[in-house]
Amino acid sequence: MKKVAIFGGSFNPIHVGHLITAQYVREICALDKIIFIPCYISPHKTDFKPVESDLRLEMVKLAIAHNPHFGVSNFELKKGGVSYTIDTIRHLQKKYDKIDLIIGYDNLLVFDKWKNPDELVKLVNLIVLKRNTDKRKYLKKNKYFQFANIINSPVVDISSSEIRTRIKEGKSIDYLVSEPVKKYIVSHKLYRD
Repeated sequence: MKKVAIFGGSFNPIHVGHLITAQYVREICALDKIIFIPCYISPHKTDFKPVESDLRLEMVKLAIAHNPHFGVSNFELKKGGVSYTIDTIRHLQKKYDKIDLIIGYDNLLVFDKWKNPDELVKLVNLIVLKRNTDKRKYLKKNKYFQFANIINSPVVDISSSEIRTRIKEGKSIDYLVSEPVKKYIVSHKLYRD
């Protein structure tokens, strides 16, 4: 039986921090595959409009193309609307017996506000990324911490919003995104305004 994890996000755009983190988690947790799942609309960012979903999906495909342990699902993009993890897990259960869910420590802190969190922790093994330098460790913990497999992930201080800002300002994004993603962003003139 394959050990599979899903790694969701806007990926607007996907950057090397996502890839480094995913590779680290795959090795630490002995996963056979990590499935990147770009969301259509994040429930935590309903007022934010990312670039078109087909463009984000293509950037993910380009970024992971040479890693046989990485895959991508367009389930949330095809479904449309607000993307809820519970719906995605229910869908993927038709294909996979056991699914791990990779989330950031910031998401664990608000996990009680997710859709159907009690059901979700019964369906997945929760892998939580936490940096050694994370000052949020002192914040109030919720009941979902007991279900979390918290791993100290590498500190890769890159954000998609920083990349978008750099593009708007005409600055280089070399080494922040993979070369195929950079070429795609340039050729499609993404994030310029």
